Amino acid sequence: MQLPAPAPWRAQARLRFQTINGADGATRHQGGATAPLKIQRAFAAADGRCQLPLLHTGGGLVGGDELAIEAELGAGSRALITSVAAQKVYGTVGRSRRVPAGSWTFQTLDFHLAAGADLEWLPQELVVFRDGLFQQTCRVELAEGASWLGAEVVRLGRSADGETLGSGRWRSLLEIRRQGQWELVDRLELGGASLESPHGLGGQPVFASLVWAAPAPVGEPLLEACRAERHGLEGTMVCGRLERGLVARYRGRSTQAARFWFTRIWARIRAERGLAAPVLPRVWPFQEQPLNKEPPLPVPARSW
Repeated sequence: MQLPAPAPWRAQARLRFQTINGADGATRHQGGATAPLKIQRAFAAADGRCQLPLLHTGGGLVGGDELAIEAELGAGSRALITSVAAQKVYGTVGRSRRVPAGSWTFQTLDFHLAAGADLEWLPQELVVFRDGLFQQTCRVELAEGASWLGAEVVRLGRSADGETLGSGRWRSLLEIRRQGQWELVDRLELGGASLESPHGLGGQPVFASLVWAAPAPVGEPLLEACRAERHGLEGTMVCGRLERGLVARYRGRSTQAARFWFTRIWARIRAERGLAAPVLPRVWPFQEQPLNKEPPLPVPARSW
């Protein structure tokens, strides 16, 4: 007798951030989540920014799972949303007789920022196991003067064990609009021939992307400063300008190098805006010092 397949997860987190009038001018959050998503205790940074970690308690994602995260930021509010740990996506291609082509895992992100709001979306990395299928759609709606900084770091296959993505695929769609006008549509897909193509990953297992939708155009000095932060880090790193903001891409073997570079860019952007220097989230790997400009020490390979 064949047991029925377990039902996929349908999890949702809805968040709202508002600045509370008072002496500290701090941002507070309200909201809720359904299992396996869980909202952890928030941390109030010295500058009033609300730093909020999200936890996925299911131990990983399988085909058919769907996660939806919505965040609404009121005028002038400031928040940083991160994740407690790396997210794992298990393989499904060729694993089921009923669905031999595999089943996709979906994540949908919706961010709505009012005038002057500031959101930093900085989750920890995503690890797509061999034959895994993952698709993310991120939609960002910005009012005038709002700022959105988002990053994603993806490892395709557990390369520490010699594993590749195999027949798996990773897809990402990022759409950013400001007052109804398009600022960026960024559609990416990695899998098949693009994993080895020189115009794709070129045989490297790690891809990462950082996008800043800035309140105003950025100058060449900031771009040059962000490019200079590549010093001492392995991998291929490029940085270019948007009409208002910038895009940085990483291709290589090290999720640590991608994290370090993006953290330094994050600090540069904060300084450019005259904001307080970043306070690293408590849930990030405590042994890492990404803002240290010395080359990072090698760490033992991890297998997931």
